[in-house]
Amino acid sequence: MGSSGVRVDLRGRQALVTGGARGLGASIVRRLAGAGASVLVADVRKELARELCDELNGDGGEVRFVELDVRDPDAVAGVFRELDGAGQGVDVLVNNAAVDVSKPIEHLTAEEVTRVVQTNLLGPVYLCLEAYRRMIARGGGHIVNILSTAANRTWTEAGPYAAGKSGLRAFTHTLFKEAQRDCPGIGVTGVVAGGMETPFIMDRFPDSDVSMLQSPDVVADAVMYALSVPEGSVAGEIVVVPRREPSWP
Repeated sequence: MGSSGVRVDLRGRQALVTGGARGLGASIVRRLAGAGASVLVADVRKELARELCDELNGDGGEVRFVELDVRDPDAVAGVFRELDGAGQGVDVLVNNAAVDVSKPIEHLTAEEVTRVVQTNLLGPVYLCLEAYRRMIARGGGHIVNILSTAANRTWTEAGPYAAGKSGLRAFTHTLFKEAQRDCPGIGVTGVVAGGMETPFIMDRFPDSDVSMLQSPDVVADAVMYALSVPEGSVAGEIVVVPRREPSWP
């Protein structure tokens, strides 16, 4: 397991990471487990997730797989109800699951647009609703929403993706303001991540110039930094992009 330069003790805490089976999600799961957290790997990729859990168990906290399609609000609510029944809560929520369909707008189908916006915007919102109201009741917790440079600017063939990530950034800012007003013990952070060398990019664009991409471990470190900020302060938004990436701002 790679080691992070950020030190944060998460022993006794439970984290839930959506899209945690591979790529950035798996990097975040590794960091959280290494800090002692019990981690729920929420994903639709059963086999990959189970392999990750098998790899990490014994490195600190317990790592468990939860099969979850974030687009299904009933399934999201069900996960939290099961945790309630087991007397467990989610202390750290990382909304990382995302999909994209890289097509010109004229060729997109309604189903493709719906899948991207449901996964990238509505799914994280459903998870925030369930986690945040419970964090309010407990008086603490931290929500990290993984954003994208597409939340601030866009490019061709990225219409639904940019719409979803822009919407999630606006929702994250609103949640930050409400937590600031209603419950200072809750941290809310948006992590604006530039291009990463992960399957999300490499599977679709195998000829990508990897010198223009960053390691997902760097973005996972940014998540750990957000969780390490002392009480009384909060990292509301963190931008992490490859030095050579032309997409910021």
